[in-house]
Amino acid sequence: MKKRGFTLLEMIVVVLIISVLFLLTIPNVNKVMTSVEDVGCDALTKVIDAAIVEFKLDYNEYPTSLSDLVSGGYISEEQTKCSNGKAITIVDGHAYVE
Repeated sequence: MKKRGFTLLEMIVVVLIISVLFLLTIPNVNKVMTSVEDVGCDALTKVIDAAIVEFKLDYNEYPTSLSDLVSGGYISEEQTKCSNGKAITIVDGHAYVE
């Protein structure tokens, strides 16, 4: 009986093709992850802007820092930073990413 299988050359070609596909996709995945983090950060600033409006309605003044919103229960401690590590600050009643 003759066994059929892949030759060493065929295996090398397959591994080479898979390697090229990985090399082509990895930079695109990094770009997408950066884009997702930026969009998430923009969404978080909108959430904080809404919390600022709620704070203003409750106290008739804008919060001076994010700690005012955290202590008042408007946002959680995790919402004070974006997932990409950028800090969020409050300036003139609006949330901005530093």
